[in-house]
Amino acid sequence: METWDAYDVDRIPTGKSVIRGEKHPEGLYHMVVHVAIFSTDGRLLIQQRCTQKATFPEKWDVTVGGSALSGETSRQAMRRELREELGLDVDFSDLRPRLTVNFEDGFDDYYIIVNDIELSSLVFQAEEVMDARWATLDEVMSMIDSGEFIPYMKSFIAFLFEMRNGVDNLNI
Repeated sequence: METWDAYDVDRIPTGKSVIRGEKHPEGLYHMVVHVAIFSTDGRLLIQQRCTQKATFPEKWDVTVGGSALSGETSRQAMRRELREELGLDVDFSDLRPRLTVNFEDGFDDYYIIVNDIELSSLVFQAEEVMDARWATLDEVMSMIDSGEFIPYMKSFIAFLFEMRNGVDNLNI
């Protein structure tokens, strides 16, 4: 049973927990994290979700995402998710989310990294990821249109691509 820390509307920890898959009590929220890794030439590293995923199986998604487990900070959760899903170990101690998106059940921190990762260096978590590749903004937009990509708002994806500007290359 996966548990998440519960936060109030101002993102202050309540000392309570919520359980994955159960409806959150009114006024309680949980933390989600995502990282979008871009190459120096502006392509986004995308991953294909595995067939067994409960939501959006076999759809393509931004680099990595997941919920913070109880006791984890945003940075700790992001480091764990990236290590678990793609086998990459990134020190997030000096990184801050580039943006936070509020959604119905929580807060979603988006980190943006620029690094020319070799696809051959990735180690997929079989229960989560079945493939990964680099994609341009136009390619991701076409994939959203064709139903191959998780149905993000196209303006949000374009915003992620724009947000990569000004992010220094990170040594991984």
